[in-house]
Amino acid sequence: MTKKITSYQEDLIEALKDPLEAAAYLNAAIEDGNKEVFLLAMRNVAQAHGGMSAIAKKAHMNRESLYRMLSKKGNPGLESVLNLLHVAGLKISIEPEKLRRPKARVA
Repeated sequence: MTKKITSYQEDLIEALKDPLEAAAYLNAAIEDGNKEVFLLAMRNVAQAHGGMSAIAKKAHMNRESLYRMLSKKGNPGLESVLNLLHVAGLKISIEPEKLRRPKARVA
């Protein structure tokens, strides 16, 4: 019996079906600070959740608009990003960059 060899992209798409993996992947893309990296990550997550056509349908969007929005030159609005994340079972969470200790109160 021969073991099937898969590509990196196939393995990535399979892993991104797990919401925890997808969240970590998108967070890493955001931390990179490059919009193109984030849009590529969003395309990969969309692929993992049924592809662009399925995501566009679930998000009540036009497929062509979704492709343009997530292209290298795309510029999605926050509402669109939140909608796509929701369809993939994800959400955005804001955290402080550095945790500050509360100042001690003087009695």
